[in-house]
Amino acid sequence: MIRILLVDDHAIVREGFKRLCEAAPDLQVVAEAGSVDEALAAVRLHALDVALVDISLGQQSGLQLLPGLLAIAPTLKPIVVSMHEDPALVVRAMDNGAHGYITKGAAAQELLSALRRVHAGERVLSSDIAPMRANAEATRLSQRERETLRGLLSQQPPKALAIDLGISVKTLYRHRANLMEKLGARNAADLARIAQERGLLIG
Repeated sequence: MIRILLVDDHAIVREGFKRLCEAAPDLQVVAEAGSVDEALAAVRLHALDVALVDISLGQQSGLQLLPGLLAIAPTLKPIVVSMHEDPALVVRAMDNGAHGYITKGAAAQELLSALRRVHAGERVLSSDIAPMRANAEATRLSQRERETLRGLLSQQPPKALAIDLGISVKTLYRHRANLMEKLGARNAADLARIAQERGLLIG
Protein backbone atom coordinates (compact mmCIF):
# COMPACT_ATOMS: atom_id res chain seq x y z
CA MET A 1 0.00 0.00 0.00
CA ILE A 2 1.35 3.43 -0.98
CA ARG A 3 0.75 5.90 1.86
CA ILE A 4 0.07 9.41 0.59
CA LEU A 5 0.08 12.93 2.04
CA LEU A 6 -2.06 15.49 0.16
CA VAL A 7 -0.92 19.11 0.48
CA ASP A 8 -3.21 21.73 -1.08
CA ASP A 9 -4.76 24.86 0.39
CA HIS A 10 -8.13 24.13 -1.24
CA ALA A 11 -10.20 21.52 0.59
CA ILE A 12 -12.27 20.76 -2.52
CA VAL A 13 -9.11 19.98 -4.50
CA ARG A 14 -7.84 17.68 -1.75
CA GLU A 15 -11.19 15.90 -1.73
CA GLY A 16 -10.94 15.32 -5.48
CA PHE A 17 -7.42 13.92 -5.19
CA LYS A 18 -8.48 11.80 -2.22
CA ARG A 19 -11.39 10.21 -4.05
CA LEU A 20 -9.21 9.53 -7.06
CA CYS A 21 -6.51 7.87 -4.97
CA GLU A 22 -8.83 5.87 -2.76
CA ALA A 23 -10.61 4.36 -5.75
CA ALA A 24 -7.31 2.55 -6.41
CA PRO A 25 -6.62 -0.57 -4.31
CA ASP A 26 -2.93 0.19 -3.78
CA LEU A 27 -3.19 3.87 -2.78
CA GLN A 28 -4.14 5.21 0.65
CA VAL A 29 -4.45 8.87 1.64
CA VAL A 30 -3.09 8.84 5.19
CA ALA A 31 -3.00 12.59 5.85
CA GLU A 32 -4.06 15.93 4.38
CA ALA A 33 -2.67 19.42 4.88
CA GLY A 34 -3.80 22.86 3.81
CA SER A 35 -0.66 24.76 4.76
CA VAL A 36 3.09 24.41 5.22
CA ASP A 37 2.75 24.04 9.00
CA GLU A 38 0.07 21.36 8.68
CA ALA A 39 2.18 19.45 6.17
CA LEU A 40 5.24 19.50 8.45
CA ALA A 41 3.09 18.32 11.36
CA ALA A 42 1.67 15.49 9.23
CA VAL A 43 5.08 14.06 8.31
CA ARG A 44 6.05 14.08 11.98
CA LEU A 45 2.92 12.10 12.90
CA HIS A 46 2.57 9.60 10.07
CA ALA A 47 4.68 7.09 8.15
CA LEU A 48 4.31 8.27 4.55
CA ASP A 49 5.66 7.20 1.18
CA VAL A 50 4.66 9.94 -1.24
CA ALA A 51 3.53 13.57 -0.81
CA LEU A 52 1.42 15.27 -3.47
CA VAL A 53 2.29 18.96 -3.00
CA ASP A 54 0.57 21.90 -4.70
CA ILE A 55 3.10 24.50 -5.80
CA SER A 56 0.89 27.32 -4.50
CA LEU A 57 -0.18 27.20 -0.85
CA GLY A 58 -1.89 30.54 -0.31
CA GLN A 59 0.83 33.02 0.63
CA GLN A 60 3.38 30.19 0.85
CA SER A 61 5.13 28.02 -1.71
CA GLY A 62 5.18 24.27 -2.09
CA LEU A 63 8.72 24.62 -3.44
CA GLN A 64 9.88 26.07 -0.11
CA LEU A 65 8.06 23.31 1.76
CA LEU A 66 9.94 20.46 0.06
CA PRO A 67 13.28 20.75 1.93
CA GLY A 68 11.41 20.95 5.25
CA LEU A 69 9.45 17.78 4.50
CA LEU A 70 12.61 15.91 3.53
CA ALA A 71 14.50 17.12 6.59
CA ILE A 72 11.87 15.40 8.75
CA ALA A 73 11.23 12.39 6.50
CA PRO A 74 14.24 11.79 4.20
CA THR A 75 12.64 8.78 2.50
CA LEU A 76 9.50 10.70 1.54
CA LYS A 77 9.10 11.16 -2.23
CA PRO A 78 7.31 14.42 -3.05
CA ILE A 79 5.49 15.10 -6.31
CA VAL A 80 4.77 18.74 -7.13
CA VAL A 81 1.40 19.52 -8.72
CA SER A 82 1.06 22.81 -10.59
CA MET A 83 -0.91 24.62 -13.27
CA HIS A 84 2.41 25.99 -14.57
CA GLU A 85 4.57 24.37 -17.28
CA ASP A 86 7.48 26.79 -16.84
CA PRO A 87 10.77 24.83 -17.16
CA ALA A 88 12.34 27.07 -14.51
CA LEU A 89 9.74 25.91 -11.98
CA VAL A 90 10.31 22.28 -12.95
CA VAL A 91 14.05 22.67 -12.38
CA ARG A 92 13.53 24.42 -9.03
CA ALA A 93 11.10 21.74 -7.88
CA MET A 94 13.45 18.89 -8.77
CA ASP A 95 16.42 20.69 -7.23
CA ASN A 96 14.42 21.21 -4.02
CA GLY A 97 13.78 17.49 -3.69
CA ALA A 98 10.74 16.69 -5.82
CA HIS A 99 10.70 13.26 -7.45
CA GLY A 100 8.00 14.30 -9.90
CA TYR A 101 6.26 17.30 -11.44
CA ILE A 102 2.70 16.90 -12.71
CA THR A 103 0.63 19.68 -14.26
CA LYS A 104 -3.03 20.06 -13.40
CA GLY A 105 -3.78 19.52 -17.07
CA ALA A 106 -2.65 15.90 -16.80
CA ALA A 107 -5.21 13.10 -16.99
CA ALA A 108 -6.29 11.40 -13.77
CA GLN A 109 -4.73 8.08 -14.76
CA GLU A 110 -1.44 9.84 -15.45
CA LEU A 111 -1.40 11.18 -11.89
CA LEU A 112 -2.08 7.71 -10.46
CA SER A 113 0.68 6.28 -12.64
CA ALA A 114 3.06 9.00 -11.44
CA LEU A 115 2.34 8.13 -7.79
CA ARG A 116 3.20 4.49 -8.44
CA ARG A 117 6.28 5.22 -10.56
CA VAL A 118 7.71 7.70 -8.05
CA HIS A 119 7.08 5.24 -5.23
CA ALA A 120 9.01 2.66 -7.28
CA GLY A 121 11.99 5.00 -7.51
CA GLU A 122 11.50 6.80 -10.83
CA ARG A 123 11.57 10.54 -11.43
CA VAL A 124 8.53 11.57 -13.39
CA LEU A 125 7.31 14.55 -15.42
CA SER A 126 3.78 14.72 -16.79
CA SER A 127 3.45 14.07 -20.50
CA ASP A 128 2.85 17.72 -21.40
CA ILE A 129 6.30 18.68 -20.11
CA ALA A 130 8.19 15.38 -20.42
CA PRO A 131 10.68 14.95 -23.26
CA MET A 132 8.79 14.42 -26.50
CA ARG A 133 11.62 12.62 -28.27
CA ALA A 134 15.05 11.22 -27.65
CA ASN A 135 17.88 13.34 -28.98
CA ALA A 136 21.44 12.19 -29.34
CA GLU A 137 22.82 15.69 -28.75
CA ALA A 138 21.39 15.70 -25.23
CA THR A 139 23.54 12.75 -24.24
CA ARG A 140 26.65 14.53 -25.50
CA LEU A 141 26.37 17.32 -22.97
CA SER A 142 29.10 17.06 -20.36
CA GLN A 143 28.21 16.97 -16.68
CA ARG A 144 29.51 20.53 -16.38
CA GLU A 145 27.33 21.66 -19.29
CA ARG A 146 24.29 20.02 -17.68
CA GLU A 147 25.01 21.77 -14.37
CA THR A 148 25.35 25.11 -16.17
CA LEU A 149 22.17 24.54 -18.15
CA ARG A 150 20.17 23.66 -15.05
CA GLY A 151 21.53 26.74 -13.29
CA LEU A 152 20.56 28.97 -16.21
CA LEU A 153 17.05 27.50 -16.27
CA SER A 154 16.64 28.00 -12.51
CA GLN A 155 16.86 31.76 -13.16
CA GLN A 156 19.50 32.38 -10.53
CA PRO A 157 21.23 35.75 -10.87
CA PRO A 158 24.38 35.29 -12.99
CA LYS A 159 26.72 36.28 -10.16
CA ALA A 160 25.16 33.79 -7.71
CA LEU A 161 25.16 31.02 -10.32
CA ALA A 162 28.81 31.68 -11.18
CA ILE A 163 29.72 31.39 -7.48
CA ASP A 164 27.77 28.13 -7.19
CA LEU A 165 29.61 26.73 -10.21
CA GLY A 166 32.98 28.04 -9.03
CA ILE A 167 33.58 30.09 -12.18
CA SER A 168 33.67 33.75 -13.14
CA VAL A 169 30.64 35.54 -14.59
CA LYS A 170 32.58 35.96 -17.84
CA THR A 171 33.15 32.19 -18.01
CA LEU A 172 29.46 31.60 -17.26
CA TYR A 173 28.44 33.77 -20.21
CA ARG A 174 30.88 31.90 -22.43
CA HIS A 175 29.40 28.57 -21.28
CA ARG A 176 25.91 29.91 -21.98
CA ALA A 177 26.88 30.97 -25.49
CA ASN A 178 28.44 27.55 -26.14
CA LEU A 179 25.31 25.77 -24.87
CA MET A 180 23.02 27.89 -27.01
CA GLU A 181 25.15 27.18 -30.07
CA LYS A 182 25.37 23.45 -29.30
CA LEU A 183 21.61 23.09 -28.76
CA GLY A 184 20.60 25.46 -31.54
CA ALA A 185 18.93 27.97 -29.23
CA ARG A 186 18.52 31.58 -30.32
CA ASN A 187 17.56 32.99 -26.92
CA ALA A 188 16.80 32.04 -23.30
CA ALA A 189 13.23 30.97 -24.13
CA ASP A 190 14.54 28.72 -26.89
CA LEU A 191 17.06 27.22 -24.49
CA ALA A 192 14.30 26.39 -21.97
CA ARG A 193 12.08 24.86 -24.68
CA ILE A 194 14.87 22.72 -26.12
CA ALA A 195 15.96 21.55 -22.68
CA GLN A 196 12.38 20.48 -21.97
CA GLU A 197 11.97 18.66 -25.30
CA ARG A 198 15.28 16.83 -25.00
CA GLY A 199 14.80 15.60 -21.47
CA LEU A 200 17.38 17.79 -19.74
CA LEU A 201 15.13 18.84 -16.84
CA ILE A 202 15.65 15.61 -14.91
CA GLY A 203 18.96 14.43 -13.56
